[in-house]
Amino acid sequence: MISLYTKNIEDVWFGVAYDKEEVFATTFAFSEKRALQALLESIPFNVPFQHLEKPSVFTEHTLGLLRNIYDGKAVSHSFSLATEHLSNYAKKVIETVSLIPLGYVASYGSVAKAAGGSPRAVGRVMALNPFAPIVPCHRVVGSDFTLGGYGGGIKVKLAFLKREKRGYAAKREIPVDGKKLQVFPVEFVLRKVEKE
Repeated sequence: MISLYTKNIEDVWFGVAYDKEEVFATTFAFSEKRALQALLESIPFNVPFQHLEKPSVFTEHTLGLLRNIYDGKAVSHSFSLATEHLSNYAKKVIETVSLIPLGYVASYGSVAKAAGGSPRAVGRVMALNPFAPIVPCHRVVGSDFTLGGYGGGIKVKLAFLKREKRGYAAKREIPVDGKKLQVFPVEFVLRKVEKE
């Protein structure tokens, strides 16, 4: 049975849906209702679930890590993500986006080159990302460094990227199954936003 838990940490609601320490969904929102709705939309259909009143050690630890990611801090913990119910393509996009390091962004097109498909297909997967912010869909931007879309809103995406700024200056290439994912410093996006 999937367990859902949400908690308000400094005016942001964080949530996790999990079973035996395998994460089915994570989220953050500015209301408990929206956090629960996001979790329910992301778990597999017709799977029993329960809403926990009290946290487990796992939920407290996971929500603390989500908070650190939200705050732009480096997190070295790897999560066991339940992706069996996702399409093979969605799994590939999620795996690829997970490789975008803190302080960098990748374009929808760059993710598509590494994972396959089109930039638009990548955008569709990111719009349904069940693992925000663990899978950093906020780090996927337009090829011209415009912000693109974001389920939490453009202001939230921009705030995320500002917190993740690290002062990097050069692009990098990350190997992905024999292909390359090109990533750029967050500063490229922030400079573009300042000019507009």
